[in-house]
Amino acid sequence: MDFELSEEARAIQDTARSFAAERLAPHAAQWDEDKIFPVDAMRAGAAIGFGAIYAREDVGGSALSRLDAALIFEELAAADTSTAAYISIHNMATWMIDRFGGEALRRRFVPRLATMEHFASYCLTEPGSGSDAASLKTRAVRDGDHYVLNGSKAFISGGGVSDVYVCMVRTGADGPKGISTLVVEKGTPGLSFGKQEKKLGWNTQPTAMVIFEDARVPVANRVGAEGDGFAIAMKGLDGGRLNIAACSLGAARACLDAAREHMKVRRQFGRTLAEFQALQFRVADMATELEAARLMVQRAATLLDAEHADATLHCAMAKRFATDAGFAICDEALQLFGGYGYLKDYPIERYLRDTRVHRILEGTNEIMRLIIARKLLGA
Repeated sequence: MDFELSEEARAIQDTARSFAAERLAPHAAQWDEDKIFPVDAMRAGAAIGFGAIYAREDVGGSALSRLDAALIFEELAAADTSTAAYISIHNMATWMIDRFGGEALRRRFVPRLATMEHFASYCLTEPGSGSDAASLKTRAVRDGDHYVLNGSKAFISGGGVSDVYVCMVRTGADGPKGISTLVVEKGTPGLSFGKQEKKLGWNTQPTAMVIFEDARVPVANRVGAEGDGFAIAMKGLDGGRLNIAACSLGAARACLDAAREHMKVRRQFGRTLAEFQALQFRVADMATELEAARLMVQRAATLLDAEHADATLHCAMAKRFATDAGFAICDEALQLFGGYGYLKDYPIERYLRDTRVHRILEGTNEIMRLIIARKLLGA
């Protein structure tokens, strides 16, 4: 068992860290304040391979591993968690087309997603089906060479801005076997969007409802066979959960680093905060939780790369643990900063806001516990 990263993995990590420091970190606070979707910065990331990290090379992908992706998203999120999280969702949707789409579909969509000339969104959640995703109601009725879509998707990152929407829709009976996956292009007649949601965090990525009213989508835009959509969505979420977990690692690491530096210079009662044993122990616990979470994420990524039978179990474990730990570390760092941590002059409050939703999306952490329990107990 080797816990050391390969030379290639370290090079990828260094590249992501340099990019994040140069193109994301200097602007993250202003993007958050002004709710700017940083198109140019993301396309600059795509130019060095971050637009289709684990898509195949023949359509412009980087063909990297899930472990490589975890390293990249930790580095990006340490600079700008919100933007990193959107890039992770774009990558998940892009991979689904590349992995399960036919050759014509792959070659039509993935090259422009890889460069981020086009942006992608993942559309599973609906107003009435969140954790119970298999109960989704958006229906696609076959009409010759097209499907006619009616329904809506909720809380869609990139909603109204993305060019490509990878949508899970009902083409058959109730339950998971009646769900298929369709790629819906922006500009499709009958496709519209709700108002931009006002959110606690994730302000650099737009979020809106996606609405279908007799929207006609070519059958050629189907990803996989009819009835395979739920399984495809779940496969996408295995990797998506690791990516979001890695984003929590990055935010937590940034907050821990900031808290350590603050404790070395902030003085109370004639001593620096770093000299108080009670606070030393809190930092020790933060660092330990972060390292444990990172090991879980990297192990799960390795199992996913190997297509191991227990990959889904470990992805759920890693997502549950890392997102809970990540938010807790950000919160603890804010406490160590005291009143200063509550001010927007310092980045802690932004990381706290941006990581809170990680415990909800890509499957709530309660659903992660359900997945884990079912795997362990055969329920």
